[in-house]
This record gives sequence, structure tokens and C-alpha cells, in this order.
Amino acid sequence: MRAHHCSSGCRSISCCPDLRGEVSGGISRRSFLGGVGGVTAGGFLWASFSAASSAVSEDLPQAPPRKALAVKPIFVYRLYQPRPQTSWRPWGGIHNQAELEQEIARIRSELQWLSSQADFPLRLLSLAAVDNEGVLANDPEVQQADVLLVYAYGGDLNPIGRLGKDTIFFVRHQSGPVYLHYEIVIPRYLRQHTDTRQITHIDYSDVVVDDMQEVLWRLRALCGLRNTVGMRIIAVGGPGAWAHPFSAVEPAIKEKWQFDIRTLPYDVLAKLIQEARQNSGMVELARKRTEAYLAAPGVSLECDRGFVERAFLLEHVFRRAMVEAECRAVTVLGCMGTIMPVSETTACLPLTTLNDDGWMAFCESDFVVIPGCILLGNISGKPVFFCNPTFPHKGMITLAHCTAPRKMDGKNAEPVRIVTHFESDYGAAPKVEMREGQQITCVIPDFSSQQWVGLLGEIAGNPFMDICRSQIEVRHKVGDLVLAERMRGFHWAVVYGDYHREVAYALRRLGIAWDFLG
Repeated sequence: MRAHHCSSGCRSISCCPDLRGEVSGGISRRSFLGGVGGVTAGGFLWASFSAASSAVSEDLPQAPPRKALAVKPIFVYRLYQPRPQTSWRPWGGIHNQAELEQEIARIRSELQWLSSQADFPLRLLSLAAVDNEGVLANDPEVQQADVLLVYAYGGDLNPIGRLGKDTIFFVRHQSGPVYLHYEIVIPRYLRQHTDTRQITHIDYSDVVVDDMQEVLWRLRALCGLRNTVGMRIIAVGGPGAWAHPFSAVEPAIKEKWQFDIRTLPYDVLAKLIQEARQNSGMVELARKRTEAYLAAPGVSLECDRGFVERAFLLEHVFRRAMVEAECRAVTVLGCMGTIMPVSETTACLPLTTLNDDGWMAFCESDFVVIPGCILLGNISGKPVFFCNPTFPHKGMITLAHCTAPRKMDGKNAEPVRIVTHFESDYGAAPKVEMREGQQITCVIPDFSSQQWVGLLGEIAGNPFMDICRSQIEVRHKVGDLVLAERMRGFHWAVVYGDYHREVAYALRRLGIAWDFLG
């Protein structure tokens, strides 16, 4: 399939008629369960609404939570007996059973702190204190763990590395009795008595000295990565890649991200919407949700109310589809044209309210940036702003899109004006007034998933120019030309807060370089 390049840079059928076959052709109703690796026929997904009772239809499906990260704490130690006239002990501050028990108690206290401070789902398994690392290979909890948190006082770390697990080594300098591996984890283990690192899946960033906060953010990163790789997502109209055919990014999606993409064709979506319109429970729920949404503080309506009611009905259809597919993510291809005749509104507002309620919802089906959006969302536990960048100048760059989450901090709804989608002047789109002075993390994926760019910025304003409706002016501390030259791909992923360390730590495990601009 050839790439089609449009002067406006959009991927809508209304603007780019050559994309019609790419958006909706080649997928029959019998094969609507198609994933990246092939097509599964049958009626598993997209169950009919017409047969459902009103009571069932009035239920509003809720987003499933992130999966908890299972962490196995391991304390490896040795106790040594004095021998005359010889070096009988290595470095280390634990010399007897009483000191050993004190250290185990200290570790348990730190693990309790980790559990209390985690802002991500964390499941701490029981602490294993071992002076023989060989027993770990047969430990059922080691086998089920996602991550090993190894308190590396002494002993041999090689059997632990051979377990093939994500591993964080914690060593003490001043937070308790000094650990032997504070001295030797680099030359003896990571470099294996050579001048270069020999352990391929564990590196210097996996070693933490004294600071449990450093452990916490690493676990946050690994929780985000675990919830991202292999994630299932519905692609309404099929997967895309902005100005490229999906085939340009498909190898990375398969090999690195292992996404399970389920295509929901537009003809099937049209059928589901028509059935939803005939379901009195769903129609009434959409009306009630519209009324409640517009009556909430900080919301102003500046478009036809019917667009909003139909948007909530469409949003409910998306929720039901994700429940049927057993996933919590959806994206829409051709959302600037194709979906409008089908839904008689735009997807902008539905994507906003889905993100605010804990789902992941993105327009344009751009699988160049969607991995970044999903990873950033799974790391932070917050909604992500999928947006278009502009040309940086005077330490400022404008980011905009016609959909944006309101609950950018994951809890509190920002003020919003409900207006029309800009390019079509149709439907219901949110102009979210994001928090001025808020620090943000910007993730800029490249087309090949080889090197991503990272940038920290600060929201400096919410203009209302004749561009996509949700707009922020972002102040940055990078040279304008440096930023312009280093930008990759097109769309950006933006989240409230600073998560640049977590993103870098996660990407390393996928072989994606991280170009952090500061």
C-alpha cells in the first residue's frame, strides 16, 4: 500500500479520497476480529445491542484497572566465621545472627514503605532471605514474579541473573550496614572481571544505592511497561501510521510492542450505532449523561446539544466494544471525516470522556505515537494528551488537538468549552483549559521505534487560535533549533508531571534509544 501525502497532513477520507480503500476496504463483516497478525472470523466481538434489555444497556461499563506488578524481594547474604592469621571476611557490616535479623527487619520496613508510597498497582511477594542463590530457581514466587528486587549484601549474583527476570539490585552505603556489592557489583558482576559490561539484560541503571525513592520510580516504569507490551486495542477503521501506511510501523508493533490490534470496521460500527439508537436504555443514558456533564462546574456549551447527546451514545458504543474485546483502549482512523456520517457527531468528546474515566482513547489510529501514549499512560496512571506540535520559537511551542482529557492529573477535571471540531466545524469537541504553570512530560516517538525524544516543559497558556481546539503554549528550556532538529515522527504524547526517567528505563528494555533534551 502506498503512502498518500496530503497538503494539510490529515488522514481523513473527506480530505484525502485516495484513502477510502485504506480505511474501510478489504475487511468484510465476517472478519471484523482481525488483529495485526491475521484475521479471526466469527461473532466473538461487537455483540448486538438490540437483544439486550434496557436494564443491561443502562449499565455504563467501567475501565479495568492496570495489572499489578508482582515484585519478589530477595536478600542475599553470607555470614563468615573468624579464622586465624588470614583474611576471613569480605567487605560488609553484618557479622552475626543478631545483625542479620536487624537487617531483615530493616528490609521489611522498607518494603512496607514501598507498598504505602506506590501510586501504581504493586503486589509485593514474601521476602526470601537466602545464603544459597541456587534455591531461587525453584521458588514458585520467583517464577511468578515480574521483577526481582535483590538486596545484594553478599553472595553470588550470577545465579540471579540467569533467572532472566527484570532485576533491581539494591546496595547500602549509608542507609544501614554497608554491603559487599556496593564495592563489587560493577567489576565482578556487571563487567565479569573485564572492562565492558557482559550482562546483557541488566545494566548500571538497575543498581540503586541507599535510596528507596530510586527503587520506587523504577518499579513504576516496569509496571507501565508490563501493562503496555502485549496490550490489546480496538482500531476503529483499522490501524494507521499518520502519513504512512500501517505496514511502515507494523514490524515494531509486532516485535517490540506485541500489540493485539482488533479492527472494528466502519460498517460494523454503523450497525452498532443504529442498534444503540433503537435501545431506549442507551438513548436515555446518553441524554442523562449529557445533562449531568453540561451542568457540571467549569463546562460551557458552544455547539448544538444534539452533537453532545450523540457523542455520549457513541462513547457508550465504544465502551461496550472494549468490554466485548476485553481491553481498555480504542483508537479511531479517519476520525476527521469517516466517523461523522456514521455517528452524526465527532469522536472528539467521546475520546475525552473515555480518557477521563480511565480508558485509553486516541484519534487518528496513529501507531507511530500510540505506543508512547499507552506507555506514558500506564507509567503515570494519568490520561495522555495526543497532540500536534508546531515550530518552536522564543522558547515556546504550541501543542494542539481537537480532543484532550480534562482529568489530566488523573483526578480533577479542568475547565472546558464544548465547541465544534475545527476542520469540519461539526460535532462536539472539547477546548480544555489546562493548568498554567503545570510541568509536563512530552514524548516524541520516531517512525521506526528506534529513538524517541523526550522533553520537559511548562504550560504557559491556553490560546484559542484557528487550529485544533484544545491548545496549550508550552515553555521549554531547549534551544529552539535544537528542538526543531531533534524532533521525530509527528504526533506527541503529553502528560502532567515529570516521568522522563521512567520512560527511559522502560524503553531500554525494548531497545529504543531515549534522546532526552531536558
